Amino acid sequence: MKQNINIKNTLLDLRTPVVMGILNVTPDSFADGGKYTDLDQAVQQAEKMVAEGATILDIGGYSSRPGAAEVSIQEELDRVIPVLEKLKGFTDAFLSIDTFRSKVAAEAVPAGANMVNDISAGEDDDAMLATVARLGVPYIAMHKQGKPKTMQTNPQYTDVVGEVLEYLQKKITQCKAAGIKEVIIDPGFGFGKTMQHNYALLKNLDELTRLNVPVLAGISRKSMIYKVLETSPEEALNGTTFLHAFALRGGASILRVHDVKEAKECVKLFKML
Repeated sequence: MKQNINIKNTLLDLRTPVVMGILNVTPDSFADGGKYTDLDQAVQQAEKMVAEGATILDIGGYSSRPGAAEVSIQEELDRVIPVLEKLKGFTDAFLSIDTFRSKVAAEAVPAGANMVNDISAGEDDDAMLATVARLGVPYIAMHKQGKPKTMQTNPQYTDVVGEVLEYLQKKITQCKAAGIKEVIIDPGFGFGKTMQHNYALLKNLDELTRLNVPVLAGISRKSMIYKVLETSPEEALNGTTFLHAFALRGGASILRVHDVKEAKECVKLFKML
């Protein structure tokens, strides 16, 4: 599996998995909605995550939780651009823009974003792949079934691992054909998947490493954890850390997390094994 990515002529070594800290500047994200809508709060949280060892900060202005409200492009820009501009040059961490809109990506990269994280893998915006290619930044392509508002209603697969693998293989080919040089894939835990689908994907995550690109795992505090434990996102840290170990064993190069310190500790202990 590919063990580095080129980010603006800087090689990020992935032989040791890295942690991507989640910074949602939204009022309604499932685990941290409303906490970092103020610019100073967002910067403080970014500083905290970098101090705890985050290599990448993923900044998002549009909640993708099931049933989340729609947000205009301008509102999304108003949320993320000031944060990117403030953090640019303020931290050594790489900055990622979490968006499925090419217009947001096109403005976010000049404002400081070093990569684009797209939950729709270009499916929700026909201009996204060409835009990312023109911007010359790495691209995270995620698999999802359906739209965020309704994706958890009744997701169906014959073979979830095989279908996600086939989809991401085709997506890598599309990205390369569009001119994107660095592609990272994400199986999309919780995005149009039942509990059983999520665990089948996690158990067989090593299948995705055959595609020879870095794999991102985003399981932090998700319902696949807290519904099994019959708790809540706020009480799902222990379960998240436990499953992170399995994601690492399956070949994940990037852990996308709310809790950087604990994820870094998980990586450190995993490396000792």
